[in-house]
Amino acid sequence: MANKLEDVGSLKPGRFIIIDGVACQIVEMQRSSPGKHGHAKYRVTALDLITGAKKVIIKTGHAAVEVPIIEKKAAQVLSITGKIAQIMDMQSYETFDAEIAPDVKGKVEANKEVIYWDILGRKLVKQTK
Repeated sequence: MANKLEDVGSLKPGRFIIIDGVACQIVEMQRSSPGKHGHAKYRVTALDLITGAKKVIIKTGHAAVEVPIIEKKAAQVLSITGKIAQIMDMQSYETFDAEIAPDVKGKVEANKEVIYWDILGRKLVKQTK
């Protein structure tokens, strides 16, 4: 579970953020002007990387939030059962089960190479080679 802290004001759409313990990708950021004694606030709208659920948070610009460090690695598909693929890492030769992302569901086949993401300890097949 690798992550780091960053200020909300330094984030941009397309970057990743952890909201309620779930890794998400930022799709929209809205900034409100500071009041007489207040601070500028950001409304961050993000999508869960695994389920696609929409999440929204509101924080001040200088508030620290967790940003996940996502590892992207190559693997070979050994077998597919429903939306779970058994894959073997191409560097460590470790085998494990990983969920298949909905956008690549029909493209993943046995004995093909894929790119998987290690997101907060969960593995997700995101691309085919």
